[in-house]
Amino acid sequence: MSKITTYFKESYKELTEKVTWPTWPQLQQSTMIVLAATIFITLLVMAMDFVAGNGLKFIYNVLK
Repeated sequence: MSKITTYFKESYKELTEKVTWPTWPQLQQSTMIVLAATIFITLLVMAMDFVAGNGLKFIYNVLK
């Protein structure tokens, strides 16, 4: 039981003294970067799906 208590005490100390938390502007900037990357990757996957789907439809129609 003492190991668990020690673990929680050390974890709390690490979070309060050793971790460097981002400032509000840094957090906003990081959020915008993640949001932009997510939108870009989503659009890229949508485009790839559209091209692959229509390409397969075209091939199926040609081979009928």
